[in-house]
Amino acid sequence: MEIKRSLHTALLVSDLTRSEQFYSVVLGLTKVDRELKFPGVWYQIEDVQLHLIVAPHLPSALVNPEKWGRNPHIAFAVSNLEAAKERLVSHGCPIQSSASGRAVLFTQDPDRNVIELSEA
Repeated sequence: MEIKRSLHTALLVSDLTRSEQFYSVVLGLTKVDRELKFPGVWYQIEDVQLHLIVAPHLPSALVNPEKWGRNPHIAFAVSNLEAAKERLVSHGCPIQSSASGRAVLFTQDPDRNVIELSEA
């Protein structure tokens, strides 16, 4: 088998309106049309999609609450890490710097899905 590229990542969310606010407004992602009948929203990020799928029950805690990067997470490259940090802080989002000392920060969406941001 030879994997050519990633097509999408799916995250489970409990409240689609609240999640859309975070991913559309805070992160600034672009929604794309979807024709599926179950509740969710898709976002396009260059040639990869992010799928948010509503689930009635979500895990209640992080595996490693002290170091967010050691939990399941999705990583995005940003053009300016400091500007990203300021935007997250202005929206009241939790942030954590990388424990490794790298120029990386972590945040969580409203359902505590961990997101890694690093400067490209």
